[in-house]
Amino acid sequence: MSFLVRAACLEDARAIAAIYELFVLTSTATLELEPPDAAEIERRLRSVQDAGLPYLVAEAPDGAVAGYAYATAFRPRAGYRFTVEDSVYLDAKFAGRGLGRRLLVELIVRCKAAGCHQMVAVIGGENPASVAMHASQGFADVGVLREVGFKFGAWRDVTLMQREL
Repeated sequence: MSFLVRAACLEDARAIAAIYELFVLTSTATLELEPPDAAEIERRLRSVQDAGLPYLVAEAPDGAVAGYAYATAFRPRAGYRFTVEDSVYLDAKFAGRGLGRRLLVELIVRCKAAGCHQMVAVIGGENPASVAMHASQGFADVGVLREVGFKFGAWRDVTLMQREL
């Protein structure tokens, strides 16, 4: 199956919200507790694009959004302006096909073209698939923040990975 990786548009917000909702409600891949609705996803998408950063979707041959990836500022202080944090999420029925990796590769290319210098992955909970995907693209494990999140009644660690662009 061939997928098109393209810039996200506002019309993708509903599909993106549906994909993300499952992660919010059932996993520690994100430490967000309430799923944002399509209007909030639209606001976030605009914010990313207004900052000159990429927000991508992987489109299946039937036009469905199979996954998405985006970069945001790592920290709000101006001194961090060349460092971004990546996020990659897939619809569960498309997992295990290398699509997350493809989105990450394109995100890296576009962030580099935008003048970014470093990319940081902030990986919540136990997520070996995300760790492996990032490692495959040259990210180094730079540490674990112990018990910095709280979700599903338990403290959660966050793994930090980083690569130069």
